[in-house]
Amino acid sequence: MRAFFQQSNFTDGALALALSPALTPTGIVHHPVFFSGFSLYPQIIARGLLVLADITSTNYFQYKPEFQKDPVLSAQGDRVRAECFSACNGVYARLDLLRDGLDGEIYRGTTNVDIGIGLRQALAKVNSKDRLHLNIGDQGLATRHIEDKGNHLNRLDKIILQRPVQMPNRWIRALGNIAEIHKNMKPVFTIKGLQAQMFVSTLPNVTSKNQSGWLVLSRSGIKLMSRSDTHSVYISGLHRLNALKRLITNIKSLTFYCLQNNEQGPCMIEVSLLGARLTLSLTAEAWQGYSGEGALLTSLVSSAELEDSEIVNDLLQFDALINKEQLSNASALEAYRIERALAYLAVCGKLGFDAYEGSYFHRELPEDPNRVLKDNPRLIGAHKLVDQVEKIDEITWMVNSTDDNYRVSIPTNQLDCNPQCTCSWYLKNQQKKGPCKHVLAVQIKEGIYEL
Repeated sequence: MRAFFQQSNFTDGALALALSPALTPTGIVHHPVFFSGFSLYPQIIARGLLVLADITSTNYFQYKPEFQKDPVLSAQGDRVRAECFSACNGVYARLDLLRDGLDGEIYRGTTNVDIGIGLRQALAKVNSKDRLHLNIGDQGLATRHIEDKGNHLNRLDKIILQRPVQMPNRWIRALGNIAEIHKNMKPVFTIKGLQAQMFVSTLPNVTSKNQSGWLVLSRSGIKLMSRSDTHSVYISGLHRLNALKRLITNIKSLTFYCLQNNEQGPCMIEVSLLGARLTLSLTAEAWQGYSGEGALLTSLVSSAELEDSEIVNDLLQFDALINKEQLSNASALEAYRIERALAYLAVCGKLGFDAYEGSYFHRELPEDPNRVLKDNPRLIGAHKLVDQVEKIDEITWMVNSTDDNYRVSIPTNQLDCNPQCTCSWYLKNQQKKGPCKHVLAVQIKEGIYEL
């Protein structure tokens, strides 16, 4: 993403978690200021950051520790969000630090956050009774940690961290796909208190074999079943939730999400904490990565999105919750054009989706005008096939590709339908990784778009 001007360090009780130059409503700021004040729940912030650090340095598919990447941090006026992906790109994590857990003013902007090994060791020493002062500014995320020893306050030892920083390009693809997937999720069941903590305590180790199945709520807690139930959530790889053990005594409740159609696919777990919320999202299979999901392709087949997205982007101000009606009024764009523009901005990494709030939120990443096509080769292939599309009837087309003809069916008169194709991509993936290039070619030529 962007290089850091300085390194994270812990000196004389003042912990500085380095930030890179930030994108803010006024442009790039080399010494960003996001927050200054106290954390009301210091242990939760410390453990939450450790969960992100655990996830971003772990390959869950073929277990091995890997070089850690740095979470993306967005300050949004009433909360601070930190996001990351696992080393295998199959687990997404977002820590939301909410207004009721912070005592001070929260500003606006997006940057990287540096979390190194030495810092992780320091965060592990933070207790619930300690005091933690945060100053997210030109010194990075500066925190003063003062241990509560009963009769006296004790500062921690000096720690100096040095580590290079780089954000993987595939994270940007994955952030766009995550937004679309989360937009189509719904809560299925919630488990609270001791039952939630018991579930986390029984999670397999990160090195365990893959355990998959349907999570079902019972009187005694949560059971893993081999078949789906009325209110069940499919999960592939229970071991991919192992990082939650860091927060086991802080968990208030767990809410499990699945896709709107209840089919086997990606799932999401929302962890309720005092003054914070942690979201973990898992791909449909442990070997899959979010950068390859292709969830946004159907929203990107019209060139009109580019102009509309530029209008909408100019109206965004790092909002924690985006009001579509206000955007429509301010831009004079119809609701469906706002929706498509937001989908386009999401694939560019500018928007995330908060399933708990049911709303997009604004983040900024460095601009790349060619990112949409570069990150979606199927879309490039589809544009090349537009002239090879022949309409057979109202719901059927033939697409000639590499000297073969593929039959595409799109029942446009039905409210809940999935396009079908006779190509090997569709036969293998159905709609699990987005439409094939033949379906996209038909949608481009005919102006058929899904929202």
